[in-house]
Amino acid sequence: MNPAPEEQLILDSQATQDLVASKLALRRVAIDTYRENVAYLHRDCALYRAEGFQALSKVEIRANGQHILATLNVVDDAAIVDCNELGLSEDAFLQLSVAEGHVVSVSQAEPPASVGALFRKLAGERLGREDFRSIVADIAELHYSKIELTAFVVATNRDELDREEVYFLTEAMVASGRKLDWQEPLVVDKHCIGGIPGNRTSMLVVPIVAAHGLLCPKTSSRAITSPAGTADTMEVLANVALPLKQLADIVREHRACLAWGGTANLSPADDVLISVERPLAIDSPGQMVASILSKKIAAGSTHLVLDIPIGPTAKVRSMPDAQRLRRLFEYVASRMQLSLDVVITDGRQPIGRGIGPVLEARDVMQVLENDPQAPNDLRQKALRLAGRLLECHPDVRGGDGFAIARDILDSGRALAKMNAIIAAQGSKSFDHNHPSLGLLIFEVRAAKAGVVTDIDNLRLARIARLAGAPKVSGAGIDLFRKLGETVAAGDLLYRVHASFQSDLGFARQACAKSTGYTLGNASNVPHVFVEF
Repeated sequence: MNPAPEEQLILDSQATQDLVASKLALRRVAIDTYRENVAYLHRDCALYRAEGFQALSKVEIRANGQHILATLNVVDDAAIVDCNELGLSEDAFLQLSVAEGHVVSVSQAEPPASVGALFRKLAGERLGREDFRSIVADIAELHYSKIELTAFVVATNRDELDREEVYFLTEAMVASGRKLDWQEPLVVDKHCIGGIPGNRTSMLVVPIVAAHGLLCPKTSSRAITSPAGTADTMEVLANVALPLKQLADIVREHRACLAWGGTANLSPADDVLISVERPLAIDSPGQMVASILSKKIAAGSTHLVLDIPIGPTAKVRSMPDAQRLRRLFEYVASRMQLSLDVVITDGRQPIGRGIGPVLEARDVMQVLENDPQAPNDLRQKALRLAGRLLECHPDVRGGDGFAIARDILDSGRALAKMNAIIAAQGSKSFDHNHPSLGLLIFEVRAAKAGVVTDIDNLRLARIARLAGAPKVSGAGIDLFRKLGETVAAGDLLYRVHASFQSDLGFARQACAKSTGYTLGNASNVPHVFVEF
C-alpha cells in the first residue's frame, strides 16, 4: 500500500535530513595516533545520535571516490570538532587525501572480511594460507582497530604459530605491499634482530660490499623503543626519506643506499603490527621471522646475512634459543627462495662507544676513516659480517671475505663509497670530530674499584631514550668502559648528553636506580659462545 501524499512528503523530508546529517565537513585534528585511523564526532552531532554510534566503534568515511575505516572517538569540546564536522587524526587525514573542509559521508563500518579467521586463531586453531592472506590484507588496509590488532598479535605470540604458519604469515606480508625487482641475480642485505645499543654495523657493511660491486639497497626502520635505528643514525649524515624513484636511481648508480623504508610501501602490514607489538613488548619468534624476512624479500633481496646476538640482556639469552630461532629463520627463508646465512654474535654489551644517533654516527665515521680512536669492536664485527656477505659472490672463496672487506676499509674505498652515497641522498653538515651533542651532561662514575662484569643493554638503552634519543639526535650515552676492564673508584663509566633539562632529569633518576654497570672480579665476566 502506497503512503498518502502527505506521508510521502514527511518520508522524503526525513530522508533528506538523514542525507544531510550523514554529510559533514572534514576537519584535520593534529593528533598523531601512530598507524591508527581515528575519527572524531561531537556528542551533539545529529549523525552521532541518529546512527547509534559509540566510542571506539568503527566507521567508514567516504569522500571524492576515496574511503577509509577509522575508530571513532566522541568529544564534547567544539574547539576540537563542531557538530557539523568530522575530525580525522593525522594518519587518517593523509590517507583520505582530501582537503580540509571537504564534505565527507560517514556510516557504520562492516566488520573486516577476515574477522572469522581471527576468531578461529583466538580459539587456538591452526590457520591456512588463505586465512593469513585475508587477515594480513585487512591489516595492511587498516581495516583492523587497535583492539583487533592486539588480539591477533597475542593469538600468534610465542608458540601459537607452527613453522608453516610462520611461512604463510611471511608470504602474506610480502603480498600486502610493493615488491622491488632489481633485475639482478645477486642482491644482498644484512640485518640484525636488534636489542644491542650502538650496533651500527649496517652503515659499515653497506659501503664495504657496495665498493666491491655487490648490489645492496639497504632500507631500514626508525627506532621505536631503541635509542637509534639505522635510519635515525644515517639521517645525521644525509636525507633518508627518499621517494622510491630517487632511491632506485641512487642504488643503480652507486650500488647501494642507506634509506628509511617507510616511503617504499614494503610489507606495510608489518609496520602496523609493530605499532602494537612494541608497546606490549611482544617480539615472538614467529612474528620476528615474518617481520624481518618479509621486509627483505619485498625489498628484492636474494641473499641475506642475519645477525643474532646472544647475551644476558640481549633479545636472545642462550645458545639453544639462538639455534631454535636460526632453524625457524632458515626454514621460512628456504620456502621463500631467499639465501640466508645466520651468524650468532656476542650480545653481552653495547657495540661501539656511542648510544644515540649523533654518537653512533661519530663511531661509524671514525671506523670508515680508520681513525685510531675508532671503536675496535664495531670495526671487527662489521668486517666479519661484510666478509660473510662478500662470500655470497661466486668469485669470492669461502673464508676470504674478511680479508677482502678489511682491504676495502683500510684502503679508503669504503669511505669513498659512503661519501658518494651521502652526497647522492643529500648530505648534511656533520663533523664527527666535533659532533653536535646535547650540551646538558652528567657523568656516571664507578662507586668502587673492580672489573666491569656486566653491562645491561636494556638499562642503558632506556637511559639514552630518557635523555632524548632518538628524537633529539644529539642526546644519548658516551661509553668509556667495556666488559672486562679494570676501574678505580671514581673512574668515568659513561657520560649522558641531553638538550633539555627535563630529559636530563629523567635520565638522572633512571641512573640513580641502576647505572646498568656491575663491578666485581674478573672471574665473574660472563663468557659467551659465538660464531666469530
